[in-house]
Amino acid sequence: MSKHFFGDTTVLLGRSLRHISRSPDTIVTTAIMPIAMMLMFVYVFGGAIRTGSDSYVNYMLPGILLITVASGIAYTAYRLFMDMKGGIFERFQSMPTARSSVLWAHVLTSLVANLVSLVVVMLVALLMGFRSSAGLSAWLSVAGILILFTLALTWIAVIPGLSAKTMEGASAFSYPLIFLPFLSSAFVPTDTMPTVVRVFAENQPVTSIVNAVRALFAEQPVGNDIWIALGWCVGILVVAYVFAMNTYRRKIS
Repeated sequence: MSKHFFGDTTVLLGRSLRHISRSPDTIVTTAIMPIAMMLMFVYVFGGAIRTGSDSYVNYMLPGILLITVASGIAYTAYRLFMDMKGGIFERFQSMPTARSSVLWAHVLTSLVANLVSLVVVMLVALLMGFRSSAGLSAWLSVAGILILFTLALTWIAVIPGLSAKTMEGASAFSYPLIFLPFLSSAFVPTDTMPTVVRVFAENQPVTSIVNAVRALFAEQPVGNDIWIALGWCVGILVVAYVFAMNTYRRKIS
């Protein structure tokens, strides 16, 4: 059964990746907005923002990476919605394929597409002056956190992708996720914020993730931030996965 599932998922993943390769504008579009934000914050606002860091692009890059993922998963919800409306799920369910392989193919496609977008944003950041003396283990830790974060948001995206009534509704859920880094330590230190905003910013998942990634890039002590970040990512991933699978079972039953 497991072999059947993995084989079916691999075939369907290839199908989804071929669709993306024929429409690379989705990846480019996903990367354009974070890159535009990075350019604006570094070259327009960066000189007026005091963060205690010698390089503002180094300070704000972790937040931009999270925004890249948040904007990319809107396409995951869109692709799921289009497949649901087009009857693709029913067509595959009538064939001898593993029931969840179609869904997992979309999730893995989202992971691959978002990783490509993250690499594009990182390359632009390097051109803008981003530098890190982090070793291999730190880079692998950053990659692991970003992969967990991407999977967590992707499973959230699955829910509206399967249940939305309109194409706009399927992708609009990502807007609050894109906005969330602005209420965190991604662009300014939280101690500069009003009390109510600061309390929220310091206790939401983006701040701990941003702080952990920033410390890893700078080879500074990570402290509890990495464990809090991992706890948020794993917790969101598990809850979103349960809700997404329940939604999927209802839709194909």
